[in-house]
Amino acid sequence: MLGVIVNVAAVIVGSAVGLLFKKGIPEKVSNAVMTAMGLCSLLVGITGVVEGGNALVIIISMVLGTIVGTLLNIDGGVNRMGEFIEKRMKHSHGKGSVVEGFMTASLLFCVGAMAIIGSLNSGLMGDHEVLYTKSIMDLISACMLASTLGIGVIFSAAAVLVYQGAIVLLAGLLQNVLTNQEIITNITCAGSLMIIAIGLNLMGITKIKVADQLPAILLVPFVFKLISLLPV
Repeated sequence: MLGVIVNVAAVIVGSAVGLLFKKGIPEKVSNAVMTAMGLCSLLVGITGVVEGGNALVIIISMVLGTIVGTLLNIDGGVNRMGEFIEKRMKHSHGKGSVVEGFMTASLLFCVGAMAIIGSLNSGLMGDHEVLYTKSIMDLISACMLASTLGIGVIFSAAAVLVYQGAIVLLAGLLQNVLTNQEIITNITCAGSLMIIAIGLNLMGITKIKVADQLPAILLVPFVFKLISLLPV
């Protein structure tokens, strides 16, 4: 769990630094930074998609996952969680500050190959190198996000702890699934599409409910197995 703890600490420290600088940043600079973060998210997402994946697996997983997520109203649940935190803190920067910051940062830090592979390596082999590298990237991202989206970003550390910690603890049970490189590639591709959506949202181009698409990541291994059984 050491790698996960370092990653969580990096998110908290990065968020704290970003919040310190937030007050002195003019609005036009904040808007420019948001656009830049959106472009960076697009770069990360496109890079992940370019690595490849089975188009049929991705399409089926994304469609079914979005249907499940929409029916479960995951986006609404995450929003309510953010609003609950905001009310508890009696934050005064408006509704979007905590909710948007929490959702955007949680998705950005948890969706992706590094979170899965890093946690798997940590749990199976005690190798924390990937999570250490991810921690540096998340520290910088958390700083930039917190400076523009506010205090909600720091609460995403809890999402990182639960998500990556669960993979580490369940690494033995998931070993046969997540050590299949083709499955990881398809999970990466699906996650990268969501990161692209996050980038578009950060730039104000779209308002995609990315949280409702999260079940797609869980469905990828099952869809992949089913399609692999079909006659070629």
